[in-house]
Amino acid sequence: MHRAFAAKTAVQDDKVRIGLLLMERPTGVIVISALFFLAAIYLWTIGVVKLLAPEAISLMSGAQFMYGLELAGPYMAMLIGTGWAIVGWGLFRLHNGARWAAMLVITIGIAWLVPKISMAELGVTILWYGLQIALRAAAGWYLAQAPAVIDAFAAKSSPL
Repeated sequence: MHRAFAAKTAVQDDKVRIGLLLMERPTGVIVISALFFLAAIYLWTIGVVKLLAPEAISLMSGAQFMYGLELAGPYMAMLIGTGWAIVGWGLFRLHNGARWAAMLVITIGIAWLVPKISMAELGVTILWYGLQIALRAAAGWYLAQAPAVIDAFAAKSSPL
């Protein structure tokens, strides 16, 4: 009887622990992590297609995520895609270093858009670049300042 009670308690403890792990991951972090994974898949796809059919796609299609390295070739696209995936995985696993790396990448993305918005003509183009800057600034601010995010990453640092 004692073993059955201990086994039942262990199963309940596991369910509670799994529930806590799922509950402490903020939805915004999951969304940002998913966006990093989508960027990685996009870059990997560009790299693989470029390797299999060199004339089928331009490496410039990955310029939004490669920040000047798009002309380095398909292997660079896949390497940078791997970097995006590592940051996305780290965010999903609540690693604090990945949070800082994501904020750095977001900041570089904002800086990369400043010349584009400065040269854009009034109209849809300037609205598009402005929206990208606003969304990246909001995501970076969320990762840097949101109490739920800071608590989730701090809880991950401390042992259960």
